Amino acid sequence: MPSMKKTRVNVLTGFLGVGKTTALRHLISHRPRDEKWAIIVNEFGEIGIDGAVLDDGELPVAEIAGGCLCCVAGPQMTVTVANLLRREKPDRLIIEASGLAHAAGLIDELRTEPLGNALEVGAVLTLVDPRQFVNNDYFRQPLYRDQVMVADVLLATKSDLADADTLAAYRDKAAGLFPPKSLVAEIHHGAASPVWLDAALAPKPQYRPSVRKDDAPGWQSQGWTFPAGTAFSGEALTEFFDTLPQRVAGLVRAKGVFQVMDTWLWLNWTEGRWAANQVAWRRDNRFELIADGLDAAAIEAALRACIEPWSQD
Repeated sequence: MPSMKKTRVNVLTGFLGVGKTTALRHLISHRPRDEKWAIIVNEFGEIGIDGAVLDDGELPVAEIAGGCLCCVAGPQMTVTVANLLRREKPDRLIIEASGLAHAAGLIDELRTEPLGNALEVGAVLTLVDPRQFVNNDYFRQPLYRDQVMVADVLLATKSDLADADTLAAYRDKAAGLFPPKSLVAEIHHGAASPVWLDAALAPKPQYRPSVRKDDAPGWQSQGWTFPAGTAFSGEALTEFFDTLPQRVAGLVRAKGVFQVMDTWLWLNWTEGRWAANQVAWRRDNRFELIADGLDAAAIEAALRACIEPWSQD
């Protein structure tokens, strides 16, 4: 009796704010039309923003919120993957891991029964900010080192923010990694190629970094949702995102999807800069913060002040 064809699974990983969702949007928009894909998105917080951004009405997208895939959300991942495979029967499954996911543990889980019976683990794509990559303080963090070491394809994002010396140092350091990567490249505006999903698997060391569950920074996450039909003022949201660093001490990330008139926008703040892009999402407004500490009531009041008066009850 012939064995059942396995679904190829790729993991997209990288630290918070490195541009994983932007790269995944590019991959999705350039996917082979004869190949059926499904997506699983994991986020650090409780409100799924990335899943809303990736939902184009055609592709099956599942969300796992509230932790890294291989610890807090581990059992939920197994159920989510199994249900998605049974329902959609995709040719390829892409998992966008949380920026705080321990990538090696996730790969181990995907290869182990019961998931290993249905999945063939393909190339792991790790995105890095070259400015962080050349900073040894990042490599001293087991979680960051784990994400780099498990990669088959290592991609530098935000190259436009790095100077020539930093990019040269990135290339030298990446070339010296052992075992060597199948591919080391730089991408602009998230332009990752779907061809890289089928890159050769780099040999993995038997040694795995010792990563404890409490290795993640002590950040807080807070999310809010507002029903569809609640329209936000574009001008007010602009002022809100411009002033977020003053409103939230120790701000790490902020992102949301908002209805502005008849358009839905994805607003994404990282490293003191933010940008807006149109998305196909139409279900509800969502916003989430990650920070050292935050005043949830004050942030909610500021958010509600951005709602158009005519759309409120």
